[in-house]
Amino acid sequence: MRYRDAFKMPVKMKITGRSSSITNSFVSSIIPSIKPEEADIRECLRILELDPDNLRCAYCGDTATQWDHLRPLVSGKKPTGYISEIRNLVPTCGKCNQSKGNKYWKDWIKSNAKRSPKTRQVKDLDSRIKRLERYEKWGKVSPIDFATMVDKKLWRQHWQNCEDLHKKLERCQEVADKVRTAIEKNSQTSRLSH
Repeated sequence: MRYRDAFKMPVKMKITGRSSSITNSFVSSIIPSIKPEEADIRECLRILELDPDNLRCAYCGDTATQWDHLRPLVSGKKPTGYISEIRNLVPTCGKCNQSKGNKYWKDWIKSNAKRSPKTRQVKDLDSRIKRLERYEKWGKVSPIDFATMVDKKLWRQHWQNCEDLHKKLERCQEVADKVRTAIEKNSQTSRLSH
């Protein structure tokens, strides 16, 4: 093996690399969360055939560590209209939750996405999909048009704040690029003079 092939530089961080996290925060901050009744949790787990004493990921079967939105809250940098409620949440593991991201579960689960159940070759994937389809039918929810529930001026201000923050990040990145270029140039000169 060649030395160059063995070496990889760390990926350079970019301030603007966090823009999707910021957009998601602007969406998540306005999404209502409805705490479920015990009967709803029981029914959720019954349909998904999951044991509350040994909670497993509905997507792959690994140990569940969190609950994931079956239908995404964000799409195209805007809210989808779905909210955090038991009929839109399933137990999941970190690998599946991170891999799925803001994708609709049915588009993702059989995709070639890194760490999707398909790429991890989950053995009982078809039966898991059937349970998730039954769950989705039980939890039939419709998106809400949030914009119609809020004063128009207030709604516009919220999204203008998001846009302003993205523009500020871009300006910060421009300055950071100049600072990094100056440091790289001067550090090479400094190293050569030693």
